[in-house]
Amino acid sequence: MTTKSAKTTTTTSKTTQTQSLNLPNNPLIFEILDLASKQRSKDKKVEVLQRYNNDSLRMILIWNFDESVHSALPYGSVPYSGYSEQTTHNGTLSTKITEEVRRMYEAGSFSIGASDSSAKTTLRKECKHFYHFIRGGNNGLTAIRRETMFINLLGGLHPLEAEVLCLVKDKKLTDKYKITKEVVSQAFPQIKWGGRS
Repeated sequence: MTTKSAKTTTTTSKTTQTQSLNLPNNPLIFEILDLASKQRSKDKKVEVLQRYNNDSLRMILIWNFDESVHSALPYGSVPYSGYSEQTTHNGTLSTKITEEVRRMYEAGSFSIGASDSSAKTTLRKECKHFYHFIRGGNNGLTAIRRETMFINLLGGLHPLEAEVLCLVKDKKLTDKYKITKEVVSQAFPQIKWGGRS
């Protein structure tokens, strides 16, 4: 009887729990990337990316993985922010975003709610402006104007969406998310790599 009970327990513990691939309607980019990153197989990662396919997701992935796309922004941490942040916060905007993300993980809450009053927009809505931040996209902008626009955009995003944009700017999305160019190519075979600059 003890052996039978032990066998049942062993069988039950070996049963793998499948993680739901369902996200809320119009998920944020970080939610899609996080869900895809958590999948163990390449096929599941591809499935998540295809299920939540949208223009902003593809733009983010192309910006990060296409070698012919070069950021027109300086590499590294975003060095400054608006006047109010400069007077109330020491460090860079990148540091502030990192601190907000850390607090979200500690609290276990990533939603945009009343507690996150700074999030006024999403990457899904702002993707139409990405060309300003890519070499050859809008050469009429001065470096200062371009950087100011980028900082303003970051300030209006959910901290985890802002983090995604900062990673993509430096082609470092894979530092946080386990998604490769091969997975992206399989998920979106219509993407033609190269020849964008």
